[in-house]
Amino acid sequence: MLGASREALAAGQERLEVLLTSGGVDPTQLGDDLFAVTELLAGNAGLRRGLTDPARPADAKATLVDRLLRGKISDQALELLSGLVRSRWSDPSDLVEAVDGLAVTAELFNAERAHRLDAVEDELFRFSRMVAADVALRDAFAARTVGAERKAELVRTLLEGKVSAETLRLAVQAAVSPRGMRTEQALDHYLEAAAARRRQLVADVVAASPLTEGQRARLSTALRRIYGRDIRINLDVDPEVLGGLRIQVGGELIDSTVLARLNSARRTLAG
Repeated sequence: MLGASREALAAGQERLEVLLTSGGVDPTQLGDDLFAVTELLAGNAGLRRGLTDPARPADAKATLVDRLLRGKISDQALELLSGLVRSRWSDPSDLVEAVDGLAVTAELFNAERAHRLDAVEDELFRFSRMVAADVALRDAFAARTVGAERKAELVRTLLEGKVSAETLRLAVQAAVSPRGMRTEQALDHYLEAAAARRRQLVADVVAASPLTEGQRARLSTALRRIYGRDIRINLDVDPEVLGGLRIQVGGELIDSTVLARLNSARRTLAG
């Protein structure tokens, strides 16, 4: 997002936090409402343009939202959306991203309030890796595969009763409405949002075998020393790396696996 859109999103996030912490708001209903608006906006380019047109008066855009959605979504969701469309946006697609982001925040707030945020992060990460590793699942969730309800039902079959309610709702959303991304990419965006809520960076770690609690603690301490911030560790086990760790934090890769060292040695010998 460019400057105007970033400012509009920041203002929307602030209004959302005030709503969520003031009590009397159902975060689940609010998230569902905002996800529904996301789908409406994503599927209607004319509406997106109309609600972000800088030449159109802010009150007129808010009135249009009220006329379209009054009685169809909660008053709190309508209030948030009215505030968003009164703001200036650099690109119409940014409004869709913003509404989707607010929906995710509502879900994560619910998990945080119930002390389930750690679990939601772990569950989303495992499901993301499951989808990424399974060609049949990727095909089932692909944009070219029709049937939103079939995709939602597949997610429920795989996860219902095994994960938290917030994870299930976010996983369904990622499968049904990934907004031009692959399902696993949408899940990764949700993971980034969860990490940001906890003010942490995310380290994707690949190891040959599961780490003990002591090993995780030492790794977390080392990464905190390097980056100056708490680090959320997402662990993926891959026996093919043989030993050592592959660690990716943002765009930075630290590869100390045995496989990487062997490949380096082969390149040296070949040269």
